Amino acid sequence: MMMFGLVQVIMSFIPDLHNMAWVSVVAAIMSLTYSFIGLGLGLATVIENGRIMGSVTGVPAANIADKLWLVFQALGDIAFAYPYSVILLEIQDTLKSPPPENKTMKKASMIAIFVTTFFYLCCGCFGYAAFGNQTPGNLLTGFGFYEPYWLIDFANACIVLHLVGGYQIFSQPIYSAADRWCSRKYPNTGFVNNHYKLKLPLLPAFPLNPFRICFRTAYVISTTGLAILFPYFNQVLGVLGAISFWPLAIYFPVEMYFVQKKIGAWSTKWVVLRIFSFVCFLVSVMGLVGSIEGIISQKLS
Repeated sequence: MMMFGLVQVIMSFIPDLHNMAWVSVVAAIMSLTYSFIGLGLGLATVIENGRIMGSVTGVPAANIADKLWLVFQALGDIAFAYPYSVILLEIQDTLKSPPPENKTMKKASMIAIFVTTFFYLCCGCFGYAAFGNQTPGNLLTGFGFYEPYWLIDFANACIVLHLVGGYQIFSQPIYSAADRWCSRKYPNTGFVNNHYKLKLPLLPAFPLNPFRICFRTAYVISTTGLAILFPYFNQVLGVLGAISFWPLAIYFPVEMYFVQKKIGAWSTKWVVLRIFSFVCFLVSVMGLVGSIEGIISQKLS
């Protein structure tokens, strides 16, 4: 984890999302590669077993309360599965028109949701069918598969490369927000606004900013420290998903839609969307509570 954090410190010197197209492409290729490998290994294991190992009711628990905690945690994991709303506007800001940026993003979002849902369902279903109640939280890194060794190692390398790129893509909105806020707050401070060129042998020159170096390094160190302190894959994903899902993917878009379309209070559409937003809020709360309980249980066990 410390090595991963060191790599992220170096990668954080990339100025902004406009300069990260190659990172996004590499991360996407790695994601598709290990997803195909996981899907293929799960399907092969089901065929080798000759039967489906899982059940419709899912993993059993000692009592109803434990089962509910697992369900709530799963809701948090599902909420984390579609976190692109965090970076949607940042990506749209990098596009050029024509065609209009919002139409391009709408088409891209539909394709992305279809592709990711296909892989999520296939990998999740075939993984559970292959291992049943013993299914690890991560099929490839949780030692669900052992052979062929070279293919598992290659898939895990793809996961690492994907996470390196994914970390940077999802951190860029935070970096950009910090840059903008400090530039407005301290417009005459050289530490925040001055940029310097750094030229290394065999590499193109790239700009460096003292504030970016300090802030982004501190950010990576803090997130790496949290990862070392709480190394619980599914539970941490559930917390992050539950925290970000309702406000970013549901509440703000619904409120903006009301303003944009001038939806009147207590109209049919207003009531339906309010109910939808409230139901999603309850889902987020349940996912957050279940995931926090999972972290506490793991920490105390």
